[in-house]
Amino acid sequence: MVGSIYWTAVTYGAVTVMQVVGHKEGLDVMERADPLFLLIGLPAIPVMLILAKMIRWEDYVLRLWRKYSNKLQILNSIFPGIGCPVPRIPAEANPLADYVSATRILCGALVFPTIVTIVGKLMFSSVNSNLQRTILGGIAFVAIKGAFKVYFKQQQYLHQVHHKILNYPEQEEA
Repeated sequence: MVGSIYWTAVTYGAVTVMQVVGHKEGLDVMERADPLFLLIGLPAIPVMLILAKMIRWEDYVLRLWRKYSNKLQILNSIFPGIGCPVPRIPAEANPLADYVSATRILCGALVFPTIVTIVGKLMFSSVNSNLQRTILGGIAFVAIKGAFKVYFKQQQYLHQVHHKILNYPEQEEA
């Protein structure tokens, strides 16, 4: 079982290298590399992608913005209500307690190189180097997705903060 997981990770790492750098260049890089480095480095690629996906940097950015937004007026125009005092602070859920969230993290991490390669080819077609184009595509994808996620989470937060639960009025029986 462990061996099959290891060789699956090695294969995924090799395919990712060829996808990110380019097929021919990726094969050249792997042929010239030390075999011990390949046996350790290639399976580390999916592990590092999963670990990196587990970092919730958008939450840290949103907390910083909520904390310092009253000093930066431009944030109030982008994110309305971010600097206003809130009547209550809602509880935050643990993201890994949900199996759907764990599956989403795993699948999102493993499909990430493919997405950034496509984004790089679509947005930065004038760049000649496959590696540079993929890195630029990754930066653009993470930044755009992060901005949307921060905006969505702020809107959810404002909705929860201003949410009022009213008692149901009892009707008298006739």
